[in-house]
Amino acid sequence: MDAVDGRDDTSLLRAHAAGDPNAFGEIVRRHRDRLWAVALRTTGDREEAADALQDALLSALRAANNFRGDSAVTTWLHRIVVNACLDRIRRRQSRPTVPLPETDVTPAPAADRDTAMDVRNALQQLPAEQRAALVLVDVQGYAVSEAAVILGVAEGTIKSRCARGRARMALLLGHLRNPAADPSVPSQISRSTSRKEGGA
Repeated sequence: MDAVDGRDDTSLLRAHAAGDPNAFGEIVRRHRDRLWAVALRTTGDREEAADALQDALLSALRAANNFRGDSAVTTWLHRIVVNACLDRIRRRQSRPTVPLPETDVTPAPAADRDTAMDVRNALQQLPAEQRAALVLVDVQGYAVSEAAVILGVAEGTIKSRCARGRARMALLLGHLRNPAADPSVPSQISRSTSRKEGGA
């Protein structure tokens, strides 16, 4: 088993640019899970996410000499990944296809799985720029300022994209907050009946 490389990301990227054959692989090893999560949630499709991530990592590999150090290496990588995802989304929208149903082997309770599918489907209905902002801020937990650097836009733009995206998500997922009364639950039936009687 290889020893953990103690160099920071910037040193590794410089070492890669100088010809170290293992340095870029170490950067990828450190950040691949988070980059994959961003790609998957931004594209909403495992194959598209895998292709976008591969495209992004190849771009980063080739562009390492151009890294100026204006931001953290992780911010730079996330920007490349998000841009690759947005490019794929735009291409997909210009030539739409019918996606195959996604098979998820992770066991989950039916209610949780249904809710997760509803959220994922709602996220896919947002414009790509709003989706990318929401994934970075609300899902991945980036600060608005970091998301702005990753997406290359002003902080106010991130805030407005998130606000519009959240409002749209709230409309799309309103049924989760206010489900119809379940006839098998007596308390819900009596509550809805007493509301009707009270309003009569």
